[in-house]
Amino acid sequence: MTTESPRWFKSSYSSNGGDCIEVAANLTAMHDIVPIRDSKAVDGPVVAVPVTAFSAFVAGVQGGTFDTV
Repeated sequence: MTTESPRWFKSSYSSNGGDCIEVAANLTAMHDIVPIRDSKAVDGPVVAVPVTAFSAFVAGVQGGTFDTV
């Protein structure tokens, strides 16, 4: 992906040890992507999502778009 190492970040809401994702926001500005991985599989695959798509996803979560109740 790059010679710069990703610095993985997990939300503070993830302290319960549940199913979480991590993002490497330090690569976002330079590459216009948000690397995402499963926090339980740190050696597993990394998905590179365009910044615009990730921003729309976060806005949807914050706005309740994906609420099921």
